[in-house]
Amino acid sequence: MNKIVFAISMMLLMGLKSFALTPTEVLDKCAATISHRNGVTAQFSMESAQYGNAAGTISIKGKKFYMLSNATTMWFDGTTLWTYMASNEEVNISKPTTQQLQTLNPYHFINMYKSGYSTTMTTAASVYNIHLTATDKQLKIKEAFVTVDKSTYAPKEIKMLVGNKWTTFTISRLKNEPVPDSKFSFDANAYPDAEIIDLR
Repeated sequence: MNKIVFAISMMLLMGLKSFALTPTEVLDKCAATISHRNGVTAQFSMESAQYGNAAGTISIKGKKFYMLSNATTMWFDGTTLWTYMASNEEVNISKPTTQQLQTLNPYHFINMYKSGYSTTMTTAASVYNIHLTATDKQLKIKEAFVTVDKSTYAPKEIKMLVGNKWTTFTISRLKNEPVPDSKFSFDANAYPDAEIIDLR
């Protein structure tokens, strides 16, 4: 009888182990959740020793994003970034590098984790906690923590170490909803008094 119970227990344990996800598999599922072809929108708050604090909404569609916060508004169409600062009615136009985008867009980790990082993971009752450590010394983000909801695979928090300063994004109310491509480009007619500074 004891041998039968032992055998059944081992089979159950092996079955559970086969269903356990790796950190990369969890991040793959998370990336799929926020990579809806029609776009996704969420609310976020940011705490940063380097960039200050901000809160607002972000919309993502592929490589494009639109971010509206209490401090700035950003439009990125996949190539060009427009940054509007309401305090001085100024719009900066630039072509950011991939590493610059990693610190601007909290969802850029969708591709970041796929190369140049080692990953470990712990689990809690309702979330996966994934730790990324840069294996490439050239990478701007040296370390990151990503908290992923177990039931939806939506990101709940992203914490990134850039240099020796941490930036933390908290994400909520993620929705798959159509986002028009026009939302990712700056409309100069909507800001007639803004000074345009082209840094490209």
